[in-house]
Amino acid sequence: MRPIRIGTRKSLLALWQAEHVARLLQKAGMQTELVPLETKGDKILDVSIAKIGSKGVFTEEIEAALASGEMDIAVHSAKDMQSVLPQGFELIAFTEREYPGDVLVSRNPEATLCDPEKPLTVGTSSVRRVALLKHAHPHIRIRDMRGNLQTRIRKMDEGQCDALLLAFAGVHRMGYDALITEKLPLSLFTPPVGQGCIAIEAFTHLDPERKARIRNALNHEDTENRLLAERAYLRRLEGGCSIPAFALAELENDTLTLSAGIIDTEGVRLVKERVSGPKNQAENLGHDLAGSILDKGGREILAAIRKDRAGEFSGQPLPPA
Repeated sequence: MRPIRIGTRKSLLALWQAEHVARLLQKAGMQTELVPLETKGDKILDVSIAKIGSKGVFTEEIEAALASGEMDIAVHSAKDMQSVLPQGFELIAFTEREYPGDVLVSRNPEATLCDPEKPLTVGTSSVRRVALLKHAHPHIRIRDMRGNLQTRIRKMDEGQCDALLLAFAGVHRMGYDALITEKLPLSLFTPPVGQGCIAIEAFTHLDPERKARIRNALNHEDTENRLLAERAYLRRLEGGCSIPAFALAELENDTLTLSAGIIDTEGVRLVKERVSGPKNQAENLGHDLAGSILDKGGREILAAIRKDRAGEFSGQPLPPA
């Protein structure tokens, strides 16, 4: 069997994820080959993701290579994936999830978000993190901060900010655990859909037997159930990574609990709910919870965001009731 060609972005974190997937495939007896590509989101670093447009900003070029047969699978951070994939594409596996929460990273070991007497300047490019910071810690000064993890840490070291707000998974995988000064509570800083998980994407022409072998080697069933619920929630909202929505599914035995919500960009209006049910109903739970969030104020929050960003959301209707 020819090697499994694995598509990936070129950042150090993306390559770590691709190499992790390659090791799992090799352990299952398959040969692998990495195919690194640069995406729009990697090239445009002086504009926020929300202004570039959330759809496919980190995936478009890789999906073109998948469709052409240049690669067999693509490795993505699940949080970067669109809630609805283009026709012909599918997610065939989810690796076991890392701790999904956010962390504060700083050279100052005493850095904390919780001391209004010592307000920090915090770097982040996430609209969700910005909104939640404004909501929970209005004394914090926020600095827009794009780039890969190493670039952001360099900018922090240059004095552009005191600390960074990042996903634990990336910080841990890159070996920067010593810079973590605070783990943010999941109940308040609920992560975006898929954070901490690696998603495997394929195109429909992938040989079914080859796809089955890849899935068997990579897929973590409990993580998949959690991600199915979260992605169904985001899909009904018709949201992407530039919408300040969040969702976290947790699994205990056969019961899945989904906490999800949305917040306006100024951190004023917050709608959040929680629901539990059997894990085999994961997508239904996510879909129904999104409907409840929309009915309780989420639809108005989305309308206001889309009005402010008319260029990004041109022609997109609001999610139906």
